[in-house]
Amino acid sequence: MIGIPSDTQTKEKIKVLVVEDEYILAINLQESLESLGYVVLDIADSAEGAIAKATELRPNLVLMDIRLRGEMDGIEAAEQIWHNLQIPVIYVTGHSDQSTVERATLTSPFGYILKPIKEQELYVAIQTALNRYDREQFLSSVLREMGDGVIVVDTELDVKYINPIAEALTGWQWNEAKDKMLTEVIQLIDEQTQLSVENPILAALEQETIIHLASGVLLVAKDGTVTPVADSATPLRNSSGVITGAVLVFRDDTQRRLTEERNLAAERARQLEIQVAELQRLNQLKEDFLATTSHEMRTPLSNIKMTISVLENILEGLGVLHLKALSPSESVARYLAILRDQCERELDLVDNLLHMRMIDANVYPLELTSIQLQNWLPHVAEYFQERAQARQQSFQVNVSPNLPPLVSDLASLTEIVSELLNNACKYTPPDEQITVDVQVIDTAKSLINEDIESVILDDLQVPYFQITISNSGAIIPKQEQSRIFEAFYRIPQSDRWQQSGTGLGLALVKKLVQYLQGTIKVTSSQGWTRFTVQLPLSL
Repeated sequence: MIGIPSDTQTKEKIKVLVVEDEYILAINLQESLESLGYVVLDIADSAEGAIAKATELRPNLVLMDIRLRGEMDGIEAAEQIWHNLQIPVIYVTGHSDQSTVERATLTSPFGYILKPIKEQELYVAIQTALNRYDREQFLSSVLREMGDGVIVVDTELDVKYINPIAEALTGWQWNEAKDKMLTEVIQLIDEQTQLSVENPILAALEQETIIHLASGVLLVAKDGTVTPVADSATPLRNSSGVITGAVLVFRDDTQRRLTEERNLAAERARQLEIQVAELQRLNQLKEDFLATTSHEMRTPLSNIKMTISVLENILEGLGVLHLKALSPSESVARYLAILRDQCERELDLVDNLLHMRMIDANVYPLELTSIQLQNWLPHVAEYFQERAQARQQSFQVNVSPNLPPLVSDLASLTEIVSELLNNACKYTPPDEQITVDVQVIDTAKSLINEDIESVILDDLQVPYFQITISNSGAIIPKQEQSRIFEAFYRIPQSDRWQQSGTGLGLALVKKLVQYLQGTIKVTSSQGWTRFTVQLPLSL
């Protein structure tokens, strides 16, 4: 008998179940085990009894005789014990023929001891089996607890292991997937084309290296649900370097994709903020430039205009401007008129730029006053009526005599109407018509109750002044109507280029109308162009 020093014994006693149908051999085996420091829980003499006692007693190890009484032998019992209970089994047998050994090897036993049993061999076999079991349990625990799915296959692509994460992702349980073909358990498709994708294990076995799955791949589970996955396959080798299979490690890629999309969206938002800030900076530079330039331009232009007036007064005092005979003085008056006209055009341009900037900055001054349109409008239209007659155009103003007063900014309203009438006179051909119509209409408007902010009052009828300036014989193409209020925009391929102007007039009109809380729209069809301005009765 070989004694084992106490300090080499495990602190926790190893519990063993002995399965032997020959009583004397079973007792001798029990004595040997106990002398080695192991605890024998019981002795079973049949395969059925071994399975029952292993289920009940849960030993650390089973010593299993291969040849047992009954219909089931030790190999079948060992297979069920390992499959159901994960208890390691060492075969104890007097048979070492090739067929028995091959059949026993298929169950992956933890040891194989031939009778008669020697105590030293028994100890070595048990300790080796337990060490192997501990290592395998540790690795199995690691694989089970991994956050990634793991599937192990042999060289024939038969599934030999699948961990719980892989079970959850594929929908296949271990007992269902065992020994099935990998392509049956794992189905991969391309996210874009929905076509099958080759499993990376095939390439890993063929190229004998690690293969990573391409992006944009979906895993089709057993129930048909799909999950975006990322994975890699690695060939497995034995101690001799021979490839014995491969392992596929994969994970649900949904969260990573969401994180990536969020990061991408955040980066895009950051870039957009940078662009907006840069645009605001450039816009401020533009506004500062326009303001400075406009002020610098207006001063000399005003001086030029004043000088022209002084020069006219001097020449008129000398009687030069009123000589009736043809003389160079006639040219002087004409040239002075040209200077005045061009100077006023440039001043208008500068003023328009300044006014547009002030409106955009919300600092345009408003002086509210009560305006009787039936008295004011004919007076404003008088100059344009004379101009229309000179151009052989028909001019008509239709204003009801009993209109209510309009409370608004007189200067802004004058600028709006004058610019629209100026355009009408400028682009209306001879013998065509210009009309101005004013009426009060009720327009639906949505308001928020100030006392109860959550309540919205829809379709509230609010009275508005509607001023319509129409002219015949001039059509604005439909595709251009949405752009005529843009600053500096002129309709291409039209006689607008032959007319004087800066392209700022209508842009300023729209800004002024909106500043007065009104709307403006243009329609052009059937030979007529109409600009319709709607303004509230009171700001």
